[in-house]
Amino acid sequence: MPIFLLDVTTTSGFAGFFQQYGMLLIILIMLPILYFVMIRPQRKQEKQTQEMRNNLKVGDEIITIGGIVGIVISTNGKDAITIVSSRDKTRIQILRSAVSKVQVPAEGQDEAKPQQTK
Repeated sequence: MPIFLLDVTTTSGFAGFFQQYGMLLIILIMLPILYFVMIRPQRKQEKQTQEMRNNLKVGDEIITIGGIVGIVISTNGKDAITIVSSRDKTRIQILRSAVSKVQVPAEGQDEAKPQQTK
C-alpha cells in the first residue's frame, strides 16, 4: 500500500489534539502578546501627544512636524494656533495637529535670554 493512502490522523491523546488544533492555539497565544507589544504602547503614545497638543499655551516654544521652530502667540479656537517664527517675527497660523513637540528650556537657562555659544 502506498504511503499517501495511509491514515495518519489515528493518533490519540495530547499529540492528536495538538496536531489538529496546534496552530489555532499558537495564534490564540500570540494575539495578547501582539496587543501588549504593539497596540498598547502606540495608544499610550497617541494619548500623550494629544494631551500635549491640548495643553499648548501662549509662550510655549514648539517644533512643527515640518521642522519649523516657533513660539505660540495666540490660540484661535480648538484647532488653530498662531506662532511667531525667526527673528523677523514672521507669523504663521498652523493646526494643533501639526505640532510635533514642545521644547522645554534647559534648567537654569532663562527663556528671554538664550545662552550664546562662543
